[in-house]
Amino acid sequence: MRSFLTDLSGQSAGMGALAAVVGYTSSVAIVINGMAAVGASPGQIASGLAVLCVTMGLCGAGLSLATRMPISSAWSTPGMALLASLAAPAGGFSAAVGAFLVTGVLIMIAGLWSPLGRLITRIPRPIASAMLAGILFKLCLAPVTALGQVPKFAIPVVLTWLVVGRFYRLWAAPAALAVALAAMAFDGGGGVHTLALPTLEFVPPSFDWQTLISIGLPLFIVTMASQNIPGLTVLASYGYQVPTRPAFLVTGGVSALSALMGAPTINLAAITAALCAAPDAHPDSKRRYTAAVVNGLIYALFFSLLSAIATSLVTGTSPVLIEAAAGLALVSAFGTSLLGAVQEESERLPALATFLVTASGFSLYGIGAAFWGLCAGLAVHMLYSAANIGTTSEKKSAT
Repeated sequence: MRSFLTDLSGQSAGMGALAAVVGYTSSVAIVINGMAAVGASPGQIASGLAVLCVTMGLCGAGLSLATRMPISSAWSTPGMALLASLAAPAGGFSAAVGAFLVTGVLIMIAGLWSPLGRLITRIPRPIASAMLAGILFKLCLAPVTALGQVPKFAIPVVLTWLVVGRFYRLWAAPAALAVALAAMAFDGGGGVHTLALPTLEFVPPSFDWQTLISIGLPLFIVTMASQNIPGLTVLASYGYQVPTRPAFLVTGGVSALSALMGAPTINLAAITAALCAAPDAHPDSKRRYTAAVVNGLIYALFFSLLSAIATSLVTGTSPVLIEAAAGLALVSAFGTSLLGAVQEESERLPALATFLVTASGFSLYGIGAAFWGLCAGLAVHMLYSAANIGTTSEKKSAT
């Protein structure tokens, strides 16, 4: 701690605070909507969100202090978008908690047993990107839906997002959320309904194979492919080689334990890591870890206390504008995923099959569309790979 205080500067503290404020305000509505979609009550959402802020904050700060690298942990925004696209499981929120717990265990296994981690990385990148794009697609339509239903409020929200994004992209989503909340308050549909501190609630997990396949497996794949691996890549681009075993063991183990309080999975951050690891955080790369520590402490000590208020604001009002603001926050991620899905011509058809099935909302045997989209993409990929191998063999034989 003495070394940390010596290395801390106003610049790194400011960047850590900026990363925390932007990260929280731009995606907290997505987290709340995702938990509500899988059956969580307002009390369970507030409890889970509070524990989520504490665990991700302390994990990020602890890993950063231990390694002297700017390692940030975060909730999985794509994972929460996945939850928001699903219907509540038959077993209610307890079944979803069981899936959260299993996801945390799988992340731990990926840290201990390298073949599992390699298996995730062997999923063709276009297919993984297409699955994520399919998950985000319906959520990104919410602003358009809001324009049709409540144009007098939706237009200012969308315009705010466009104008602020033109000058400072990081603040576009928080600004749109602020305008949405103001519009709902002006219309009489907003306002804070709960000013109390969050109360922690134990949620006993239940396990059924349909929920584990619909939520647990896609959540693990999305978390690894769109959060953990990009997070490691971002840090590596700034010269930080993060030891994956302790990182996955800590985030996975904490996720499994915190799931019992209703908290979804945490993972290595990508966007927050880019803010804290960049030269703007500190000219000296050896002192940038302090920005990640400040970011984590703000989540653990401040934002966790706002969980009941945030939950009340989002769940106690008309969902149209909140969903619109959340959809705007995901547009950039959707565009990146869609580009990654179709960029490689050889993988375009498998990726499109994955995207279409996932975006369709198709469900079979109680298992959601994300799983079937992944299966469809992999099946088309293997079919065409086998055909290409056969064609190549025939050409060699003819030669």
